Amino acid sequence: MKKVVVVLVLLFAASTVTVFAQSIDGKWLDSNWNAVWEISASLSVSGVNMNVRLLDSKDGSLIYNFANMTQNRSLTMEGLNAVLSFDCAATGRSYRFSSNLPGTNLTMLIKRTNQPDYTVNMAKQ
Repeated sequence: MKKVVVVLVLLFAASTVTVFAQSIDGKWLDSNWNAVWEISASLSVSGVNMNVRLLDSKDGSLIYNFANMTQNRSLTMEGLNAVLSFDCAATGRSYRFSSNLPGTNLTMLIKRTNQPDYTVNMAKQ
């Protein structure tokens, strides 16, 4: 019986994170760089499923696709904030996206080696 309760609690927690993670999904404008971050993320039995692409905000052309390029993926809740984070060895950076409900703004933090951290608040497109 205890195992069933534990499994139900874990399933509830995973579904709650996935529901809140929908506040991260979408296209987000980084007006400092004329770039759009296109993000979708969810939890599954195998871990964090995510698709993150960086697009030019003017013509929509692809700047960078993070597909199959990420490590240490995490999708969690911090209070009422959904947080997606991952590392990318190819760029030498760590990325963190945080959104609270209803998900109209997204805060991005990029930790860069040999450069100051970059933080921006992005509006949903």
